[in-house]
Amino acid sequence: MKVTEHLKAAKQPLFSFEILPPLKGKSIQSIFDGIDPLMEFKPRFVNVTYHREEFIYKERENGLLEKIAIRKRPGTVGICAAIMNKYQVDAVPHLICGGFSKEETENALIDLHFLGIDNVLALRGDSIKTESTFRPHTDGHKYAVELISQISDINSGSYMMDDVQLEPTDFCIGTAGYPEKHFEAMNMTTDLQYLKAKVDAGAEYIVTQMFFDNKKYFDFVNACREIGITVPIIPGLKPIKTLDHITFLPKFFKIDYPNALSTELLKCKNNKDVEQLGIEWGIAQSKELKEAGVPCIHYYTMSNSSMVKAIAKEIF
Repeated sequence: MKVTEHLKAAKQPLFSFEILPPLKGKSIQSIFDGIDPLMEFKPRFVNVTYHREEFIYKERENGLLEKIAIRKRPGTVGICAAIMNKYQVDAVPHLICGGFSKEETENALIDLHFLGIDNVLALRGDSIKTESTFRPHTDGHKYAVELISQISDINSGSYMMDDVQLEPTDFCIGTAGYPEKHFEAMNMTTDLQYLKAKVDAGAEYIVTQMFFDNKKYFDFVNACREIGITVPIIPGLKPIKTLDHITFLPKFFKIDYPNALSTELLKCKNNKDVEQLGIEWGIAQSKELKEAGVPCIHYYTMSNSSMVKAIAKEIF
């Protein structure tokens, strides 16, 4: 069932969450251990992130360096299939531009279609650690709007493999939105224009980057509506968990803490204090969003469900 169908059928805000594939070498049980505690809240869909390969340089006997690709986490497609089989809940795999050629993207979509997975979240993806800026695959997409256009083409039956007759797919395409703008955008106006281009290309719903000030989300939704973006906009939340998050999250995700939250964070002396504050703030955010009638509240768990469970108990 498509994400948009779930949203349309819902009589109150839905609960959903995102997980990471396990580190290489861990079993699928590590995924299930993170999902099991959240199933009581009846999620309609679960997002599974994709982590592209990274590179290391190994010195050879002749003194030259050899570039070696490594992958720290297993693929998303198989994890989605396992989740759907075990829980009978829709899984939403992330598809990214980085590291994929257009042909590899097409093959991934064919595999997803074959498995009965009819939702995808189309993203550009981040640069890898060895790159100062994002670099697309030489035969791939540079922007998410291009990836969305390819998925839309396949939905209409237009494949790169034009020598083979393949049936059209019917993927529900989601995309990302940034209430505090994408860090590479010149300003909020241009960022919204890019977002509208993604919707015009075929994106049917938006999931936002994390935010800690609900006003930023409400202003973002209003700005989207003013320029003609009418698709559902799902707020994405992540509870603060550790002292490191106090500086890491704003730095890495280019977001701000509201004054009320930053004041309380400065009082925290250890991780336990931060975690308790993160739960309390997440509950307050979620209550306000639910009362405002958002279509769904989406939580970034990082495969650690304890804090999200504590929040969800008070909301759902």
